[in-house]
Amino acid sequence: MAMAVIALVTVLAACSDGGDDEDALQLSQAAAPVETTTTSTSTTVSTTTTTAAPAPPASKPPPPGLGPGSRGPEVASLERRLEALRYDPVTVDEVYDHNTAYAVTAFQKVHGMSRTGRATDDVVAKVNQTTAPPPPLVPGGGPTRVEIDLDRQVLFLYEGNNLSKILPVSSGNGQRFCSEGWCRRAITRVGSFAVYTTARGWQKSPLGRLYNPLYFDGGIAVHGSQSVPASPASHGCVRIPMAAAEWFPRRVTLGTPVYVAGNGTIPAPRAPAPPPPPDSVASVGAPGSSPPAATFSPPEATVPPAATTTTRPPGLLLLPPPPSP
Repeated sequence: MAMAVIALVTVLAACSDGGDDEDALQLSQAAAPVETTTTSTSTTVSTTTTTAAPAPPASKPPPPGLGPGSRGPEVASLERRLEALRYDPVTVDEVYDHNTAYAVTAFQKVHGMSRTGRATDDVVAKVNQTTAPPPPLVPGGGPTRVEIDLDRQVLFLYEGNNLSKILPVSSGNGQRFCSEGWCRRAITRVGSFAVYTTARGWQKSPLGRLYNPLYFDGGIAVHGSQSVPASPASHGCVRIPMAAAEWFPRRVTLGTPVYVAGNGTIPAPRAPAPPPPPDSVASVGAPGSSPPAATFSPPEATVPPAATTTTRPPGLLLLPPPPSP
């Protein structure tokens, strides 16, 4: 019995003082690792983890207003209103296509708005509030004439001294370029000109292709293009949308005045062109026949005496380069 009491007291003493000894043991083990052999029974627990599917990326909200791809009666109403204001959506329907975008862009250019081609609420409101077309640049320029505003990048066609169509254009971008051994800047000159020759279909030039061009200043022409950005981008020609280039040559004939305004400069009206001689009219052919396409003979290039003077084919900015120093 006495031995049992002594053993119990020894165990209780070990439990009450064991904390410091355990810390000392752990420190000694950390200082001098002791190899031990342990036998353990490991139990494998099978668990099933359910991974939530990733959330789909947040879709971008649609751009405001009407734009390419929009459909509905509001599109037809917009096109009808633009057409009444002399812009050219081509077809009044319920489809907002690239021709509708061109007409909206022309309206935005005329009214100093952002050139997006989208009919946002402010654009639609402005279209509905506008009651009259813009005033002419050259009021006395002739009953049938073309006015090109380089600052706003638009073209106005007058027929019978009334504004008939307003088109978006893209003119010379002002950058320096080189072609066929000579260099110039891509400039559309301000001034009073007249259509002096035309060509039909696609015309290939050293700087690109022109559709149904109407030349009015050397090698500079109004022509159809598959790219008519909202800002100047050409080598000097005046690009118009392809749909407009289909009907434009039928309504702008040889001798039609072309006025190019820009940088605050308004060109002076041209004197009326004399009527063509009777023999030239008769040579065109019988009424309803197709006249031959006009040919283009630009001036010869000015070159140093030792060089050979050549005549350049039709194309963009084919004016003679300055003589070499």
